[in-house]
Amino acid sequence: MSQSLTELFTQQFNAQADHLIRAPGRVNLIGEHTDYNDGFVLPCAIDFATHVAIGKNGSDTVRVFAADYDERDEFSIHGDIVHSDKQWANYIRGVIWAFAERNGFRLPEGVDIAVSGNVPQGAGLSSSAALEVGVGKALQTTFSLPIDETEIALLGQFAENRFVGCNCGIMDQLTSARGEEGHAILIDCRELTAQTVSIPDSLSIMIIHSHVKRGLVGSEYNTRREQCETAAKHFGVKALRDVTLAQFDAGKAGLDVLATKRGRYIVQENQRTLDATDAMKRNDIAALSKLMAESHIGMRDEFEITHPAVDTLVELVGEVIGERGGVRMTGGGFGGCIVALVPHEEVDNVKAHVAKHYHARTGLTEEVFVCKPRQGVSVIK
Repeated sequence: MSQSLTELFTQQFNAQADHLIRAPGRVNLIGEHTDYNDGFVLPCAIDFATHVAIGKNGSDTVRVFAADYDERDEFSIHGDIVHSDKQWANYIRGVIWAFAERNGFRLPEGVDIAVSGNVPQGAGLSSSAALEVGVGKALQTTFSLPIDETEIALLGQFAENRFVGCNCGIMDQLTSARGEEGHAILIDCRELTAQTVSIPDSLSIMIIHSHVKRGLVGSEYNTRREQCETAAKHFGVKALRDVTLAQFDAGKAGLDVLATKRGRYIVQENQRTLDATDAMKRNDIAALSKLMAESHIGMRDEFEITHPAVDTLVELVGEVIGERGGVRMTGGGFGGCIVALVPHEEVDNVKAHVAKHYHARTGLTEEVFVCKPRQGVSVIK
């Protein structure tokens, strides 16, 4: 992909790219919707990635070519950056806008940018965050800006929250920016610290796309965040991370039914994430299996973000692996993917079992990826 992108860059802009950046997607093993509640998440960066080629062009214009859409975007570096009618373009415009709004950095000259990626879109594997982090790193490298990967992630989140319009937390961007080869990372989303966690050697990371497409900007995602904020306000805390389950159950009187369900899930999911981290460190796969199962049930019944087809995938994988691995929905919800930690020797059996039953039960066809934890954003050239 990287070689073909640099060739496309030359074809489109009649110049050589100065830099080439790789920014990975991510899969979250446990800890869903806890990031914007200042909580804990346990993701890893994956093989799928977005590549960004960039070069200064000496003009006052930003020119962008999206190879996957065969479309272009163009806008001036002077004046306000406004929304494009192309959704993909808004992520790139948003990052350039965020540099100015958050860091006070305005492009001193125009740039040419070409982007291409293989992170499945609408699957909950953070194709948007990979694009944001890739563009952020490309700009940081091109203009030698004194910011680190955490700040690049924060710029990406700022762009998605304030320009694109999805009120996401920091997990996706921070994982793409700071992922570690061969490891998951336990992220404290308040402190923005990341601790590496080894995945048990006996388990493969399997991602199965339900092919129920999801779109967070116009979905229930922002509503869930509002409900969590309502619950936090009820308890007089900054975020639900500051409430224990005992405190929640003792003080929930007067909180509306939906906010109670959403808040209780978050409080439990935070603790499950910490417990799952400990289980992985102990190589206690049975405990990990139970925690991932409880996480999925919570997303299904309390947070209400799963989908019948996704629930079916989780059931089918569970029928094969039992307590020898874990399985749950991953990502923002309302479709997308499941993640499973599967014994190596059961990978083919899981694929066969899902192929036999998933389409028959849902009318949909799954897509299976077996991934490895990868390094975060990097400069290839």
